Order: sequence, then structure tokens, then C-alpha cells
Amino acid sequence: MNVTFNKRDPVYVQVIRHFKERIATGTFEPGQEIPSRRELANRLKINPNTAQRAYKEMEDAGLITTERNLPSKITRDENVLKSVRKELITEAVDDFVHSAQSINVPVEEVLELVKEKYEDKRDDKEVKYD
Repeated sequence: MNVTFNKRDPVYVQVIRHFKERIATGTFEPGQEIPSRRELANRLKINPNTAQRAYKEMEDAGLITTERNLPSKITRDENVLKSVRKELITEAVDDFVHSAQSINVPVEEVLELVKEKYEDKRDDKEVKYD
């Protein structure tokens, strides 16, 4: 598990973001056990209280479940899993739209460029994995 932390956002928020990204991409599967709080803190070289806070927030949001003395697991709740993916996509689109609007690019031009880039990236992936 490798996370590069920025100095702008609280570390626990960045840990949550890391988990959300892994859930959205399928790297973390529904029901998969995740490291203990202490193990996560050791792996990421963060304060155990920071790991505890991240896990607490993720439990409150329904991203992970913890039952008594059993290891924490990624939720199996399809609605939560779909909402994580939608949240990340929406954030990316919002950031992109804000950037495009700030330089007054017409929406038609933006959509055409997005389509071209999306297809280029898809073609790149197909070449890499053939």
C-alpha cells in the first residue's frame, strides 16, 4: 500500500480518498479484509490515531464494516460502492469543468477534445495489455 501525502489536506482524509479510489477501481473488492488500524499506520508511516480516525470515518460512511474482534472489511453494500464511484467521477468532472470554464472554452470544443482523449487513452490501454 503506497500513498503519497500532500501537505494541503488532512492525512486521514487522504487515507479515506485512497480507500475510495481502490474501491472504485476494484482493487479492493467487496468483503475484502483490510489491514488493522495499527498495521495501516505502520505501512503508511502515520500516527495510529490518524489511521483510527480514517477507519472511524469510513465506518460512519458505510465504506467498511467492523464486527467485534474481527478484521475490518470493505462493504458489500452495492449502493455504497456505486456512490463511491459516482462521487469520484463527479469530483473529477467538476474540477475539469471548472478548469475549462476558467479559460472560456466552448462546451462543444471541450466535448470533442474529451472524446478524442478518451479514445486515445482507451487505444493506449488496449496496446499495453494485448
